[in-house]
Amino acid sequence: MDDELVIEALGAQGDGIATVAGAQVFIPFTLPGERVRADLDGGRGRLREVIEESPDRRTSSCLHFGTCGGCALQHMVEDAYLAWKRDQVFRAFAARGLSPEVSPVLPVAPASRRRAVLTARRGRGNSVSLGYHRRQDRELVDVQECPVLRPAIVAALPGLRGLLNLLLAGRSEARVTILETVTGLDVLVEGVPEPQSHHVLAGIAGLAANAGLIRLTVGSELLFQSGEPQIHLGKALLSPPPGAFLQAVASAESELAQRILAACAAARNVADLFCGAGTFALRLAGGCEVAAFELDSALLTALRAAGARSQGLKKLTIERRDLFREPLTARELGRFDAVVFDPPRAGARAQAQELAASKVPVVVAVSCNPATLAR
Repeated sequence: MDDELVIEALGAQGDGIATVAGAQVFIPFTLPGERVRADLDGGRGRLREVIEESPDRRTSSCLHFGTCGGCALQHMVEDAYLAWKRDQVFRAFAARGLSPEVSPVLPVAPASRRRAVLTARRGRGNSVSLGYHRRQDRELVDVQECPVLRPAIVAALPGLRGLLNLLLAGRSEARVTILETVTGLDVLVEGVPEPQSHHVLAGIAGLAANAGLIRLTVGSELLFQSGEPQIHLGKALLSPPPGAFLQAVASAESELAQRILAACAAARNVADLFCGAGTFALRLAGGCEVAAFELDSALLTALRAAGARSQGLKKLTIERRDLFREPLTARELGRFDAVVFDPPRAGARAQAQELAASKVPVVVAVSCNPATLAR
């Protein structure tokens, strides 16, 4: 179906919203106020033509934009984009009957994302595609450039394709997590078996070294390592486990940490819930005692090692605990001057209820999702 539509707003995922027969239709790569022509299929549309452009439209600098599903709004000027991002926070809180003060958005620089999760797929012959899926589609876009990723990651993509050509033998697809560390690229490949041939293993090691990898892990097996992958966390130096979640942009992580430190400046005893590998706990421990709680054993092992080799930290207590099933109770929380919690996107209902019932004077919530944070 081919319809001429007016885009009324942007949805939470960055798609333009139009109304057709009283129902919302989502059309990617459009902006509010634009008149467009699109092919409609139920509640979604595929853009065919922009008849009347928004003044907020710009030309993307990425040759893959519009096909790659990695980015949604590179066609929007920065001021309008930042205003939209801020509005997402307002709307999420308003939906819960809340109206907090929302600070201006702090943008990150281009080419600053140090962590990427890509898909690798074997095509016809020996070709390997490495990139992102199209939006709402299983088709894979073979990424040749990316203005969002750190240059070292982009530069390594050709070498990674050669390496994956060996690993993908007999398999069609793999998940590839890449992290730029201070010492080199840390890569985890999942979805392929560990190669058994000594010849293949030797070839993989050579390709990994040429691609600038510091470590290569396939599944749970370490295939190549030329040193320790390391991340600076304040005074501490962390060696993360393969595939560990870390803030994607180092400057954003630093900004979050500075705000948390400022909020907890008067505290002598802080709890860090869902602490991960210590992104905030290690920084907080530079000025106060910290009790860190996390379920993932690999992350806690990395946190313990970082704490043990770091100088100038105050007491850092680390406990493995499932805060979904066994949240810290209001009574347990009573011994802390401040609590920081950064749960997964699903949220932390049980722990939030205990925090609400506690007498902790300062609670700092960190979230990547406005709806989760508001809830």
